[in-house]
Amino acid sequence: MRVFIDTNVLLSAALFPDGAAARAYYKAVTVPYDPLVSDYVIEELKCVFLRKFPQSLQALDAFISLLRASVQIVQTPTDPVDDENKIRDIKDRPVFRAALAAGADILITGDKDLLEYSVARPEIMTPHDFLSQ
Repeated sequence: MRVFIDTNVLLSAALFPDGAAARAYYKAVTVPYDPLVSDYVIEELKCVFLRKFPQSLQALDAFISLLRASVQIVQTPTDPVDDENKIRDIKDRPVFRAALAAGADILITGDKDLLEYSVARPEIMTPHDFLSQ
């Protein structure tokens, strides 16, 4: 099962290693799951850390090194997909697009705009929902 992990889940996992997002991340990177992130997600993660947590950049570098060793990094398609304009926040559209193009079965996110987007695949769920399944 292919699991795409959104930026906010990675951010929370990096900052709060005992929280639900971190537990969901650890679950997603173990068998039988095939974890995915996109180049867009990694860049967004770096930008958020730089802007909000500049004192934690060293921890981010360590986290990204581990991330690169445990997940498949996919390219984010540039062309829009059908109905992605229904996702209110345009910054979330590349995340959905990458998850869809990578054939993700699940997209783990805490982002309300993505969680409200109704699609059959990938199944969009919170870290708590992923941990409960």
